[in-house]
Amino acid sequence: MYMQKSQRQFKRPPRRYQPRGLEIIYEDRDILVVDKVSGLLTVSTKKVRDNTAYRLLNNYVRKGNPKSRHRIFIVHRLDRDASGLIVFAKNENAQRYLQEEWSSFQKTYYVLVQGILPEKEGVITSYLAENRAHKMYSVDDHKKGKLSKTGYKVIRESPEYSLLEIDLLTGRKNQIRVHLAEKGYPVVGDRKYGVREKGIKRLTLHSASLTIVHPYSKETLTFKTRVPAYFKSLMKGSSIPRQVTPV
Repeated sequence: MYMQKSQRQFKRPPRRYQPRGLEIIYEDRDILVVDKVSGLLTVSTKKVRDNTAYRLLNNYVRKGNPKSRHRIFIVHRLDRDASGLIVFAKNENAQRYLQEEWSSFQKTYYVLVQGILPEKEGVITSYLAENRAHKMYSVDDHKKGKLSKTGYKVIRESPEYSLLEIDLLTGRKNQIRVHLAEKGYPVVGDRKYGVREKGIKRLTLHSASLTIVHPYSKETLTFKTRVPAYFKSLMKGSSIPRQVTPV
């Protein structure tokens, strides 16, 4: 994984100082960028309070001092069972700027889905709403849902699965998972919107790239990670059509 930036260089802290389940990609006085493992919540729920990215990173910036005024601020969230990049702010001004500009930043994901898509590239568009069971679904009435757009491109195929590169054009809850499931190509390992498959260890959804504008310096920063090895292990024996670029 790596970061592209214009000037300042960042030296990552030794692994022994990094919170468990999180790899710190970049940090300065305004922002903190981490790579989250699958299975770790971004923020707490009624059932899980302590083992979250938010709590772990608050402890990290406080250096073990509970009375420290240092803290982090939520900018966006990543599904518990997804992995990849998350940006946190280290002050309220940075949080406000990043949230206001978030829709203009570029977000790229890798996802493994069941089946072979006939159209290798396109945009899925719908209005997403949430039911009482906290599941998202598409509606035709724009007054009942929020406009959602998911760009996709097939980059590799196997007899069972397709590996997609996702351009998240809007950022609704569970958007990628819902759009692909409703098209008939659920994300592998998605127990909420897909089907249970024996032997699948995790949700195969990864936040691979984020391009943001720094809230203070206004530099354009791009952070990237590679496709998880587990995704590729499920693609063994894949056939790569001519029109599809291999990973």
